[in-house]
Amino acid sequence: MKSAPIQDHTSPLNAEQAQQLTALIETLTPMQVTWISGYLSGINASTVAGEVAAPAAPAAQSSVSETLTILYGSQTGNAEDIAEQLKARADTAGLNAVVIDMLDYKPKDLKKEQNLIVCVSTHGEGDPPDNAEELHEFLFGKKAPKLDGLKFSVLAFGDTSYEHFCQTGKDFDAQLEKLGGRRMADRVDLDVDFDDAAEAWIEHVVSTFADDIGGDTAHPTVTAMPGAQAATPESNYSRKNPFGAEVVGNVVLNGRGSDKEVHHIELDTEDSGLVWEPGDSLGIIPENSPDAVAELIAALGVSGKDTVTGIDGEVSLEHALTHQYEITTLTRPLIEKYATQAQSEALDALLAEDQREALAEYMDGRFVVDLVEDYPIAGLTGADFVRLLRKLPPRLYSIASSHAANPDELHLTVAAVRYETHGRARHGVASIQLADRSEESKLPVYIDSNKNFKLPGDDVPIIMIGPGTGVAPFRAFMEEREERGADGDNWLFFGAQHFLTDFYYQTDWLRWRKDGLLTRMDVAFSRDQAEKIYVQDKIRAAGAQVYAWIERGATIYVCGDANAMAHDVHEALLALIGEHGGLDAEAAAAHLKQMQKDKRYQRDVY
Repeated sequence: MKSAPIQDHTSPLNAEQAQQLTALIETLTPMQVTWISGYLSGINASTVAGEVAAPAAPAAQSSVSETLTILYGSQTGNAEDIAEQLKARADTAGLNAVVIDMLDYKPKDLKKEQNLIVCVSTHGEGDPPDNAEELHEFLFGKKAPKLDGLKFSVLAFGDTSYEHFCQTGKDFDAQLEKLGGRRMADRVDLDVDFDDAAEAWIEHVVSTFADDIGGDTAHPTVTAMPGAQAATPESNYSRKNPFGAEVVGNVVLNGRGSDKEVHHIELDTEDSGLVWEPGDSLGIIPENSPDAVAELIAALGVSGKDTVTGIDGEVSLEHALTHQYEITTLTRPLIEKYATQAQSEALDALLAEDQREALAEYMDGRFVVDLVEDYPIAGLTGADFVRLLRKLPPRLYSIASSHAANPDELHLTVAAVRYETHGRARHGVASIQLADRSEESKLPVYIDSNKNFKLPGDDVPIIMIGPGTGVAPFRAFMEEREERGADGDNWLFFGAQHFLTDFYYQTDWLRWRKDGLLTRMDVAFSRDQAEKIYVQDKIRAAGAQVYAWIERGATIYVCGDANAMAHDVHEALLALIGEHGGLDAEAAAAHLKQMQKDKRYQRDVY
């Protein structure tokens, strides 16, 4: 956060204190500044009253009788992180706030709530995240209670590149009101670049609840500030302040003749202070390819040297389109904004409510440049155009290495996205930057912690299901367990197209199998025989053994494609639990749901 330098001659601080405080403020977010302000006010109030300030001890909240319950539903951890930020801010306002994972929440307790805030993401095409499924189903079921005394607010997380943007948050918001709840603050729908909007909403909703149920701002509770992308104690780097990582290795994992192109990328993290755990992801702040930028500028019929107001002030149009804005993925909000200037009857018709299927078909496989070419706007300037675009969001990749085993390197498994549609070659933004251009400059990166995909105790057996690049985190799992000398059994299910060309990290797996660390490995190479075989087929074939591992406490992990693979694997697990556990479909589903609650069934699917 930028601020004017504090001067010792205009403040009660000495020169060293003024310099230190100025340096600190420049690293803070607005949310953190607000928290520190409340924290210092509390210390000052205590001192004035003749009390001894004790920063480590939370202030009493006996004056607050009503609890503010914050529920979060999160697939990768963003909603959870914001829920923790929200609690920290509520604490500074003297509110009696508690944060609860929806997976751990008893739905029947809803009727007891007086004050409720929901932070929930949307997964895939409008589905609730795994840990929100049960509560979501309960709210829309016959057992949903009347909530006439409930005051609530909802913060929704989503991605405008999906048709059903923030649908789960919209569901919760509408249903809580339908059941009788009173909305205290309007729902806010957050896109992938959500930090600033989330902080503003937190300030508003906390103030609203504090005014309604009271608080103790003079004696705020002292609580650690987590932050959406909070840096670890060892590192000052985060999404807002990424580390510049140098690529020191880039190897194609596929053999000659493969239809796939998967790269093993190694990044130098020495002296960065970055720390990660197996299951975490690396966030990359990408840049658009020069060819894609040049193509778009040509379609606009403007100069790349034109000055525009970008995200951080005035820059050239070329710089803004390269480093600041999303210029590939088409979204409905973008098309709607573009249509207001296009004055095209055809485009307006495409945006009609009854043409959603036709719009989805148009958007499929097309980029922003196609929209500009198909529906040109005479006289559209570069400055006007960038105001229509959303900020270029970071891309997340599962980390394929253990920090304990490789503290100075971080490994990724990246599928290069290249295809052709509508007469134009298309490329993935980050994947092609990593594959083709990553050694040209340092990559801005940060650690994105995934609290919902973590190893169990060293003695617990694990079953890892990761076809394709979904195998990446399991390589980190194995490196970690090897480094720690863990004695829990390890079973891998891996799938790809061909054994000879697509067996990613084959040398590693075979070495671990030989050394005894990898207890069992089942592989499915779908195109090596006439009938396609997938990992779910291998799981069904080994159903009795999989169930035996479950019975002795194994944790199951699934990573990879959410659209088909994850669903098919889920169905295979339900079937084997039912068959070998002697359970009907309902009881098998309850068994798997309980495993999920016990953190014994974890998924990182996308």
